[in-house]
Amino acid sequence: MSSPSFFPYEYRPGQEDIVRLVRDTVREGRPLVMESGTGTGKTSVALAAAMEATAGTHTKIIFLTRTKSQQRQISLEAKAISGLTEILCVPLQGRGPSTCPYIQNNVELSRGNSEELSKLCATLKKGNTEAGHCPFYDGITSEKMESCISYMRMMNPDPEDFKDFCIVNTICPYETAKRMLPYADVVSAPYAFFFIPAIREHFMEWMGISEHNAVVIIDEAHNLPSYLRDIQTYRITSRGLDMTANEAEENDDPEVLEGLTVIDVVTLMREILCDAQAEFLVRENDLLPPGYLQEEMMVRLGLSTFEIRNLLINMAEVGEAIADRKKFNRKLPRSHIKSLAVNLLCWLGCEDSSHVFLVSGGDNPFLEAYCLDPHDAATPLLECRSSVHMSGTLEPLRFYAQETGLFQPELKCFPSPFSSENLKVCYVRDVSTKYTEMLAEEGIYERLKDYVIQLVNSVHRNTAVFFPSYVLMERFIRDDVPALLDRDVYYESRDMPQSELMEQVTEFRCREGSVLFAITGGRISEGLDFPGKELELAIIVGIPYGRPSAKQDALIGYCQSRFGRGWDYAVKVPAVRKMRQAIGRLIRSEKDRGIAIILDRRACNLEGLGAVPTEDPVAEVKNFFDNTQI
Repeated sequence: MSSPSFFPYEYRPGQEDIVRLVRDTVREGRPLVMESGTGTGKTSVALAAAMEATAGTHTKIIFLTRTKSQQRQISLEAKAISGLTEILCVPLQGRGPSTCPYIQNNVELSRGNSEELSKLCATLKKGNTEAGHCPFYDGITSEKMESCISYMRMMNPDPEDFKDFCIVNTICPYETAKRMLPYADVVSAPYAFFFIPAIREHFMEWMGISEHNAVVIIDEAHNLPSYLRDIQTYRITSRGLDMTANEAEENDDPEVLEGLTVIDVVTLMREILCDAQAEFLVRENDLLPPGYLQEEMMVRLGLSTFEIRNLLINMAEVGEAIADRKKFNRKLPRSHIKSLAVNLLCWLGCEDSSHVFLVSGGDNPFLEAYCLDPHDAATPLLECRSSVHMSGTLEPLRFYAQETGLFQPELKCFPSPFSSENLKVCYVRDVSTKYTEMLAEEGIYERLKDYVIQLVNSVHRNTAVFFPSYVLMERFIRDDVPALLDRDVYYESRDMPQSELMEQVTEFRCREGSVLFAITGGRISEGLDFPGKELELAIIVGIPYGRPSAKQDALIGYCQSRFGRGWDYAVKVPAVRKMRQAIGRLIRSEKDRGIAIILDRRACNLEGLGAVPTEDPVAEVKNFFDNTQI
C-alpha cells in the first residue's frame, strides 16, 4: 500500500528520488546521511518524506537546527504541507529575549543563559515568593491554549509570528510551546534540546514520547561533530576566576571545606594556571600531562580525590544558594562560584581516551579539557526510530557517520539541479596564506592585497571577501585596504553581537556594489542567504586551516587512530566544508549566477571545490559577468 504524497510542490529533477530515499530509510528504522546540493530543497523533501513514513503512527518528527532562520524555513514548509494534510508544527526555542516577553526589556535578565533564566522562571511561576509572579505565565488558560492550538494548526507560523501571537494574548511563548508539544506532529528545536542530557530528558517528557517514537532530522549536519565536542569540553579561564573571586568577596568568602574558602580555591587555580603556562606553554596552546590538574590540586591542598570532590560539591552548593537569593530579588540567578565548581567536577570526570588536556595563553589564559570524541554525545541517535542527517557540504559521508557512531547508515549524495554554468570557481597559483610560505616568499602578502583590490574594483557587483582568520582580516584593515576599494565596506567583526552583525548584512544587501569582509567558517558564510544580486562575487583569501597547535595535533592523532588519514579528516575536510559553505552563498536559486576566486595555490589539492586554475583572475571575473545576461 503506497503512502499519500505530502510533497507540496512540483518536483524538481532529483527531488522525487530524495523523497523516496528518506521515506524508505525512515520506514526501515535506519539512519540516513545525505549531502543535498543547493536547489534540492532538502528541508521540504525531508519533512514531507518523514511525514509520509510516519503517517498514522504515534511517531513525532524532531527537526533540529542551529539557527532561527532554519526554524523559519521549517515553518514555511509545514505551512505548504498543510494544504495536503493537517499538520501541527511547533517551533521551540530556548528561554531568552526572543521567547520571554517578561525579560526582553530588562538588560540584565536578557544576558542570562537558558539555565539561569529557567531558574528565575521557576520561581516566578510559583507566584508566592518575594520575586513576585509572571503575568504571561499566569495568562495561560485552557481556553487560550485551545485557541493557540487552532491558530497553530491553521497558520503554522514561524517563531516570530508565534511569539507575537502569544504576546497579544498575554501568554508566555516558551511555556505555551511546551504545552503544545504533546499535540505536535513536528517540532523544530535547537540542537541543545536533544543532545544535552538534562534538557533532552525534559524535552521528551514534554512531548510525551520516548526516543524510540521519534524521527530526528538534523539540518546543517556538518556542524554536528564540532557541536558535540563543544558541549563535552570544559574550560577554566583567568577572567572566570576573577569573576568568581569578586562574587566570593561580595558574599563574605564562604568556607567550602574546613579551613578552605572559595578565594583559597580561586588562588589555587590561578597558581596552577600560571605554573602550567610557565612549564608547558610554548605555542598558542600546549598539552598538559593526563591527570595534571587533579594531581596538582591533591598535592597543593593535601587532600585525597574524595575530599577534593566533596570540596567542589560544597562549593557548587554555595554557588546555588547565592543564585537562589538573586532570583528571589528578580535578578539573574548567575553564580560564578557554582560554574567554577561544576567545570572542575566535570574536568575531573573526563577520561584520557576521550579528552585531551591543554593550557592556553593570550589575553584570557585558560586550562581546558577538550573533547576529541563526539561519539558519546551522539548516542541518543541510536535510540531513535530513525535519523536523517543532511547538509549541502557533508562529504566525505562515511567519515561523518563514523564520527557520530551511526549504525549501518544509508549514504547518498544528491547534486544541485541548477546549471553548473551558473557558478564558476577559480584559483590562482602564485599566492598562499600558509604561514611558512608567507615568511619565505617575499611579496606574497602584497600580492594578496593587490588581488583583492583589483578583483573588487574590476566589476561593480556585491562582493564578499572571506578571510581564513580575524588576524589576517584585521591586518588588511590596518593596512587601509578598505580605503582603496572605493566602495561601502561592511564587516563581520570579532565578538560582534548578532543584532549588530545583521545590521551590517542588511546594509550590505541594500547597497549595490558594496563589499563585505567576513570569515570563512564564520556566521555569514554559514546559513545566511544572499539571493539574486545580493552577492555575485566571492573572494576566498587562503585556505581556512586551523593554526598549528597542540589541540589540532591531538585531534589529528585521534582521527588517525580511529579512522586513518588523520590530517585529512581533522584539518583538510573541515577546511573544505567551510570553503564550500562560503562559495555556496553565491547560488541560492536557479537564476543566480556567481563566481568565486580562491587566492591560494593549495586549492589544487582540495577535492570537492570544482576549482580550476587561472593566470588572470581579474579577466576571469570580467568575462564571467560580460557573459551574464542582465
